[in-house]
Amino acid sequence: MKKTTLVKSVLAATMLFSVVLGNGAITNAAATAKPANTAKPTVTAKPTATPAPIMRDNLSKYGLKKDVELPVTVTAGGLSYTLEKIMIYDAKSKDAQALIKKFNYSGEGKYFIWTKITVKNNSGNTIKKDYTDVSEKWRLGFGSQLGAYPTMPQSKDISVNDKEALWGWNLKPGQSMTSYQAYYYNGDFKSFVIWVENKNNLVSQYIVNPPEV
Repeated sequence: MKKTTLVKSVLAATMLFSVVLGNGAITNAAATAKPANTAKPTVTAKPTATPAPIMRDNLSKYGLKKDVELPVTVTAGGLSYTLEKIMIYDAKSKDAQALIKKFNYSGEGKYFIWTKITVKNNSGNTIKKDYTDVSEKWRLGFGSQLGAYPTMPQSKDISVNDKEALWGWNLKPGQSMTSYQAYYYNGDFKSFVIWVENKNNLVSQYIVNPPEV
């Protein structure tokens, strides 16, 4: 009888020790476990980059203060001419010589003028400049009796509606083109005007008004 009681006491003590030990392990695990991070990570917004302004001209370098900002569109007789950009260079400068050599421009002058233009035919007839019609449909003036004259890119002399360097062009009704055109100029810079002429219609637009007399 005593033997049976002793065995039961040992078994009870063993079970109690196991329970206590198990509870201690659970308690310790719960105490040492790190709480779950339920907070959402903070997202730092990247600053929006401000686009660099487009440099459309360097007229101020030559003392010309604009009264109208580019781009400027002038329309005459259904021919629409938009001056997108104009840069004036000393003809001997690095920038001018790079363009002159690239397209083999003929002629010479004190200044080399580089323009980006868009031309559109809004009339009902074809408008062109080629060997059958050599008249200039648009001109640039700077207040001097010596006008700026377009110079031919000899590497593009037989090209029509060339997108890199314009010389000959042909626009059917509704057709448009964007290209670059070069001029030489030997005069002074007093003002800046665009003339567009088509079908006996002549329209002018001053970018820099003439100085008051």
